[in-house]
Amino acid sequence: MLDAPQAHYVQHVMRCREGDGALLFNGRDGEWRAEFRHIGKKSAELRLLEQTQPQKTEPDIWLAFAPIKHGRIDFLAEKATELGASALIPVITAHTIVSRVNTERLQANAVEAAEQSERLSVPEVREPVRLENLLGAWPDGRLLFVGDERGGGVPIVQAAAEAKGTPVALLIGPEGGFSAAEFEILERLPYIRRVGLGPRVLRADTAALAALACLQAARGDWG
Repeated sequence: MLDAPQAHYVQHVMRCREGDGALLFNGRDGEWRAEFRHIGKKSAELRLLEQTQPQKTEPDIWLAFAPIKHGRIDFLAEKATELGASALIPVITAHTIVSRVNTERLQANAVEAAEQSERLSVPEVREPVRLENLLGAWPDGRLLFVGDERGGGVPIVQAAAEAKGTPVALLIGPEGGFSAAEFEILERLPYIRRVGLGPRVLRADTAALAALACLQAARGDWG
């Protein structure tokens, strides 16, 4: 059963009619071929016919990032989903300019990107969290790669290869960079790995996507 926004989309955007086919996924049960039995203004009903793909195991990589301006953050959510991030976490830092994040919009962008890229899962979009709270509740056993805009850190491809098989997350700071106090805290934590993102200065969204691509390639997702 599809809700009103989904029913409107399939009826007026996709131009679907009763009897037309569709491919469905819910992130747990793989992909299924289905047929529209009813399409109305407030709902649509489908009948499952057969499974077309089993559920795929996605890489367990979280992307934590300082929020950026509207439009660019939508692009970031879309492309991070296409690249296989399993969670998107907006993080408020000392130099973060954007303080309000529309997580519902980000989730909608993630859903659309998953559909477009034929991914069978949608990343979890979390509510914004302050950096100190994120670090204070960090789960055991997960490494956190922090983009070090100062030029320090291990090259990200090397760090990713060394941590292959270990749950990881990536943290990209704001375009103003992390504060000195934040770097002092980050350098003391045992689960932190500072990583370098090359010789050029990157915008925050470029850095996040480039780093995510390097992680996926080094950990074998593209192999």
